[in-house]
Amino acid sequence: MNKPLFPPPSPIDYSGHCDYPGQGDVERSPGIIDVRHGEPFVMPRPHWHAQVEVNFCAAGAMRYQMTDHGMTLRAGEVALFWGGFPHCVFEIDAGTQYTVMHLPLVHFFRLRLSHHVRQRLMEGASFRTAAPDPGDPALFARLAAWLTSDDENRRRVALDEVLLRAERLALEPYIALGGAGEGRASEPHGNAGDTIDRICIFIARNFREPLCAGDIAAAAKVHPKYAMSLFRQSTGMTLNSYVTLLRLSYAQALLADRDRSVLSVALEAGFGSLSAFQKAFRLKVGKTPSAFRKDAFVGQPLHA
Repeated sequence: MNKPLFPPPSPIDYSGHCDYPGQGDVERSPGIIDVRHGEPFVMPRPHWHAQVEVNFCAAGAMRYQMTDHGMTLRAGEVALFWGGFPHCVFEIDAGTQYTVMHLPLVHFFRLRLSHHVRQRLMEGASFRTAAPDPGDPALFARLAAWLTSDDENRRRVALDEVLLRAERLALEPYIALGGAGEGRASEPHGNAGDTIDRICIFIARNFREPLCAGDIAAAAKVHPKYAMSLFRQSTGMTLNSYVTLLRLSYAQALLADRDRSVLSVALEAGFGSLSAFQKAFRLKVGKTPSAFRKDAFVGQPLHA
């Protein structure tokens, strides 16, 4: 019996902590909800992935370098940003504790955000609370525990609460930083939102295989032109750029294994050739995959 082209959505997937970007599931598994709670770590280099991040600093402070801006997250502050742009935690104060939640793109469309906020996020902006909420430390500690528990009902309720907290961030005083992309994201409505969900789930499951707009549209049960137009309207990205983002995210995780050749990484990540992989990688990070593997993140961080 043939496997269905588009099987029903699987239960929510969750993951745990990894030592540093490139060893965990965040970059290679765009369909998971990844939750980490405890002491943060300095990243050896920027990384990128297909999830939206909700970060909470419980104690201390941590500093990020984003594509076009820096951000400092201090005790009691919450941040929200799209992980598709290179970003890096480059400095951490002693005693810092945090909670980070990586939410797959399908959950981004569940967020009831204004068009302005949605567009800014997809263009690379970071949003940070302007004042601490006394209830957040207990809230995020519980959400982290529930999201990583064995109780499916607790996980689902906690996910809803994470989304509600992210929505509330945009309704209260906040600070918006950066965002210089070319995206023009709009909010999908009704059946359009369901179509985007089907597109994102199908791509997340199949990005390492040869894909074309026709395959993706067939999985979503729409015309290819409609799929391409709707996805661009909703995310600010083309279908091809999103597939490439997932492949590059997966590839950076594979590059952490120094025994792998760059060619084998390219092919396993879904690129048809080494030259196509190198071109896409250069456009993303400004250096070759080999240079990325060797070089730690350097540069003058921007503070905010």
